[in-house]
Amino acid sequence: MDKVLERVKATIHIIYNMTDVVEVKELNDVVVRFSGDSGDGMQLAGNIFSTVSAEIGNGISTFPDYPADIRAPQGSLTGVSGFQVHIGEGVVYTPGDLCDVLVAMNAAALKMQYRYTKPQATIIIDTDSFAPKDLERAQFKTDDYLGEMGIDPDRVVACPITTMVKHCLEGSGMDNKAILKCRNMFALGLVCWLFNRDLELVANFLKEKFARKPQIAENNIKVVNAGYDYGHNAHASVPSTYRIESKVKVKGRYMDITGNKATAYGLIAAAEKAGLKLYLGSYPITPATDILHELSKHKSCGVITVQCEDEISGCASAVGASFAGALAATSTSGPGICLKSEAMNLAVIDELPLVIIDVQRGGPSTGLPTKSEQTDLLQALFGRNGESPMPVIAAKSPTDCFDAVYEASKIALEHLTPVVLLTDAFVANGSAAWKLPTMEELPDIHPHYAPAEQKGSYSPYHRDPESGARYWAIPGTEGYSHILGGLEKDGNTGAISTDPENHDKMCRLRAEKVAKIEVPDLHVYGDKDDAELLIVGFGGTFGHLYSAMDELRKAGNKVALTHFKFINPLPKNTAEVLMKYKKVVVAEQNLGQLAAYLRMNVDGFVPYKYNEVKGQPFVVSQLVKSFEKILTD
Repeated sequence: MDKVLERVKATIHIIYNMTDVVEVKELNDVVVRFSGDSGDGMQLAGNIFSTVSAEIGNGISTFPDYPADIRAPQGSLTGVSGFQVHIGEGVVYTPGDLCDVLVAMNAAALKMQYRYTKPQATIIIDTDSFAPKDLERAQFKTDDYLGEMGIDPDRVVACPITTMVKHCLEGSGMDNKAILKCRNMFALGLVCWLFNRDLELVANFLKEKFARKPQIAENNIKVVNAGYDYGHNAHASVPSTYRIESKVKVKGRYMDITGNKATAYGLIAAAEKAGLKLYLGSYPITPATDILHELSKHKSCGVITVQCEDEISGCASAVGASFAGALAATSTSGPGICLKSEAMNLAVIDELPLVIIDVQRGGPSTGLPTKSEQTDLLQALFGRNGESPMPVIAAKSPTDCFDAVYEASKIALEHLTPVVLLTDAFVANGSAAWKLPTMEELPDIHPHYAPAEQKGSYSPYHRDPESGARYWAIPGTEGYSHILGGLEKDGNTGAISTDPENHDKMCRLRAEKVAKIEVPDLHVYGDKDDAELLIVGFGGTFGHLYSAMDELRKAGNKVALTHFKFINPLPKNTAEVLMKYKKVVVAEQNLGQLAAYLRMNVDGFVPYKYNEVKGQPFVVSQLVKSFEKILTD
């Protein structure tokens, strides 16, 4: 029988009693937020803490929140970088609305990040970074910064982190600048002590990360241990430390993985399963660049990556690689999709397999390049000239990026069509605990090659009578010579054709081919039979919407959720599900694109809408409040 566990609400008191016995309490879950200057290594500290938690079997969900500035002035409000991690004993769906523990490495971080704390949250600060000049940069009006913000001092661990790191690394040979870069490791060590994390796992991470610089690894490990010892030796004593048990339901090998890394791994797995080389043509763009970086490490797996001179050539080169017989992909964000649209259209009319990965970010134009939105949906569906249909899939979590891009690759190769995979900055940069699959567990992929009987009589637009897909012939294969291009072709001969009837026929055939693709039915979570409200979403909002549904049901409401992963073609039971419930709300991080698309495809469907374009993930408590209003309306 599960123990009744409490959330962390402890207040840390600075006392110096070496004889105190520290109690260890067990928790369901906890949210920790690391914050500081962009150069303070908060992303690394948070990533290590989440990785260590994943390795011991905790569920995790992370949210890196960093500024777009290349290098904001030190200590300024615009330069604050944060990393929030939610760890739990079981499945964790969101990074959490508010944190139980806030690490603020300077005055600006405290000023900007305090809004994300719970009323009784523990706050760890580096007092060495709260000097008068630091308070001035953070726009504090007095030196009583805690009083100015209404923070109870009993909740604050005021720790001279910089001074202690300098003392710890004295005689290490490191210069002052390098020593200051290790402050994040002291904070990490203190948090690891607070939550009973195994420092051996931290050490292994650092040794692997700095494998070519072992002395740097050892220095960082030394500082982590110093932070841990600071807590352990009662210099930052607390009434209790905390342990979060693991409830791993399926045995296997787990790792902490980001959405971008999962996307890269999914492409590699799909190419291996299909027996093809993998080619990625890409141009660096936030927040998609990590896919290119990760794939470039795996040449031993037959991966070919090209960092092209622009977005256009990135996509065009991928079209060429597809024509030559590779599993071809291109990765970008919204502005890049604008530039790639012409080459994407070429893949449509040539009917070549191509995976287009759009890691959505805040727009328009440069917009909010490090923030997350879902504003490219209609662009992915319709943002090309002519009748240009292609399948659209949206990944719902960091780990789902692996499955989503694998499914996109399978569809592209088996139906000879470009496929758009929508992720977003939240799922791409966020991470979760992922169980590594075996190749045997993955579905087979059968590229739609031209059969032997077509040798000598092959025409590029002869089609499979069931799927409507044309047959794929690799250039240079004897008996399968053909020409593809951007001009419309005759459906029988493959020759250039301007015949109006043929063009009408080819447009319809390309659309029918996409419409015939089999996708899974919508699944309904929660009170699927008698819900008073159905919540609808797509892509990376799944965890927040599921959590909101869960909260509403705990309060006695009848609520259900359905979430779109496959958007074109829509699941066959879409109309049945959407029209079953009296009240339906479509919640999305745009101004109503999915709602409009569903109204186009489902006669009589008129939903409520919940829309935000803030560049930030949904807040579960706000969702609950809005949905409660719809229920009682």
